[in-house]
Amino acid sequence: NHTRISEFILVGFKFHPGSQLFLSVLFSTMYIVTVVGNVCMILIIRMDSNLHTPMYFFLENLSTLDICYSSVITPRATLAFLLGRRSISYNGCASQMFFFSLFGTTEAFFLAVMAFDRFTAICNPLLYQVIMSKRLCVLMVMGSYLSGCINCTIQTGFTFSLSFCEPGEINHFFCDVAAVIHASCSDTLVNELVMLAVCGSIIVGTALVVFISYGYIIITIIQMPSAESRHKAFSTCSSHMMTICLFFGTVFFMYAGPGATSSPNKSNTISIFYTIVIPMLNPFIYTLRNKEVKVSLKKQLKR
Repeated sequence: NHTRISEFILVGFKFHPGSQLFLSVLFSTMYIVTVVGNVCMILIIRMDSNLHTPMYFFLENLSTLDICYSSVITPRATLAFLLGRRSISYNGCASQMFFFSLFGTTEAFFLAVMAFDRFTAICNPLLYQVIMSKRLCVLMVMGSYLSGCINCTIQTGFTFSLSFCEPGEINHFFCDVAAVIHASCSDTLVNELVMLAVCGSIIVGTALVVFISYGYIIITIIQMPSAESRHKAFSTCSSHMMTICLFFGTVFFMYAGPGATSSPNKSNTISIFYTIVIPMLNPFIYTLRNKEVKVSLKKQLKR
């Protein structure tokens, strides 16, 4: 019979007992680095008045988002590896899916907003302060979260309207939408079509904003008269370009790559990269590739 089961079993990783401690230490270390790195980035931006610009306002919000994004997945996965307990309650699974979808979708919109910010700064420098007003920046951040909230409400609502049968095994290490749908014993055609339509429109829409913005940016940089001005313009967006390549590259490979969805182990490995590794790498990318952040960091360390 189709029933509302009380818990799910996450079977995304089949590991040997001897590797449990190693995996728990690895995941907990990555999580600590993620939190410390992003908190440091937030403090650097807040403590240096020279960084109180739209670009760093978005970067501060991205760091906050990365902490939340990683916190939804990593601590729970670490406990599973350490204790060997892979069960998660029905409500816990729904909550994890809701917040994962919220922060993941919001990050995609954040990256699109940051691409538009760099487009405005490089292609319309004289109007940059006028266009990127504080009010518009706040509205774009709020709009990103609102878009994420709409998506996660739709995805979670549709997914958990399904019926699930025992043993309720999810072939993933967290409650991803696709993995939970496949664990259902209901007809999931409508859910899969909704997931494809909503997620596809979000990924394609935000990616188009990014590609169009950077298309104009590259053309503008090439047309600059001096090598110094080209280098300066490129340095202001190189960190963001690297973050975009990592995030959208793994997302496209996860959902559009050949055999990605049909291979659970492959999907799990890719998921680790964009849910745990990228939030950890972002503060290092923006610190090591950004001259202003490095200068500010040195000032704070001297103090």
